[in-house]
Amino acid sequence: MTSPQKQFNYDPALEELAELFGDRLKTANAVCEQYGKDESFHPSAPPHAVIQPENAAEVQSIVKICNRNKTPIIPHGAGTSLEGNVAALRGGICIDSARMDSIISVNHGDFDAVVQPGVTRRQLNQHLKNSGLFFPIDPGADATLGGMAATRASGTNAVRYGSMRENVVNIEAVMADGSIIQTAKRSRKSAAGYDLTRLMVGSEGTLGFFTALTVKLYPLPEAISAAVCTFENIEGAVNTVIEMIQYGIPIARVELLDELTLQAINRYSQTEYAEAPTLFFEFHGSQSGVEEQARLTQEIADQNQGSQFKWTSNAEQRNKMWRARHDVAWACKLLRPDGQIWSTDVCVPISRLAECINQTRKDIEDAKIIAPIVGHVGDGNFHLLLLVDHENKDEIAAAETLHHKMVMRALEMDGTCTGEHGIGYGKIEFLKLEHGEAIQPMRLIKQALDPNNIFNPGKIFEWHR
Repeated sequence: MTSPQKQFNYDPALEELAELFGDRLKTANAVCEQYGKDESFHPSAPPHAVIQPENAAEVQSIVKICNRNKTPIIPHGAGTSLEGNVAALRGGICIDSARMDSIISVNHGDFDAVVQPGVTRRQLNQHLKNSGLFFPIDPGADATLGGMAATRASGTNAVRYGSMRENVVNIEAVMADGSIIQTAKRSRKSAAGYDLTRLMVGSEGTLGFFTALTVKLYPLPEAISAAVCTFENIEGAVNTVIEMIQYGIPIARVELLDELTLQAINRYSQTEYAEAPTLFFEFHGSQSGVEEQARLTQEIADQNQGSQFKWTSNAEQRNKMWRARHDVAWACKLLRPDGQIWSTDVCVPISRLAECINQTRKDIEDAKIIAPIVGHVGDGNFHLLLLVDHENKDEIAAAETLHHKMVMRALEMDGTCTGEHGIGYGKIEFLKLEHGEAIQPMRLIKQALDPNNIFNPGKIFEWHR
């Protein structure tokens, strides 16, 4: 698996940027190598230089210089993406948002906040600690909000609060021609013109560089409780969630973990969960409300062969459970210390989820690959964590075949090739199969907004100027 990076020997943009930014323009190989790799299995494709601007005006200067010289720009957040989204496939300049980490305003009465793109979700929630508000989108990693918007991130809370698509109100962005636009106002709804906010969310840095975001905030619930329930099979777990949704239980989080994942969690997090298909739940609301939600959920689980249902309102116990869930990747790595994690995801209509997972489990068994499964079962999204030796060509071939079958099955079930990881350059071929002729309007949008193809070229789909 090699990256198709194209090298160039000289770019006049580097000289102009060095004059403007001095030693803030980093060109050392060690630095550039670090910025060419995300948390995916894809190899590093480093940029030729890295800059950390501090405000929109500096970003604007960088973009104008790069556009004039047709130099690629790769936006960078925390580097936690999973499909090679930050790889500098054609060299160029990486713009790192690390210094753009200011929380500009919190509008308590309007339940929103305006932040620079380098602000992380934990940073924002820490800032909101005594305000009675919180930001709910939690992809696991402490990603930047700019990166989360760019990849349309979601995570464990999406079943109740939605993804970044539903929670970004407005984006300030520097476009390829150097102009700075606002995609919307702060009002919660609008019927004025094209929905540019939704266009930019999920664009993976291919249409512009985000310099500020307005995001929705929510009141902290009066009470939070969590529960764990074990099932005889995947169908029982998924049917429980379907029936909960049909019954109108406002579940905040519900995560599916298979036997192998629980085995890894117990070893890594020193827990004692039953090693069987398991659901982790979280309920938000009033004290009586969360108790009622937990009681109804237990009744539904019992009807689907659920057992060992345990729920708690104890914050320490609840945090320990979700910490174990968020540490799944590290835990699963212990199942094969000499392997590298290849994390991928698909999303299907929830009525097909159990079928999709069980057929994928059969493929895993046939491929003889260690591959735990976890899923945001409330919205039909699940992840495969393949543990493979990337020096073993036969093993890589088997993993690629397994991955291909998994994605094609999801597409055949009217699902998507990625629920939240994005396309990057790792799933370009699958995007073509999923969207067909709809790729052409996407290309036309890219061509219109970025005619010199400077923003993150080689991502989402191929397009050359």
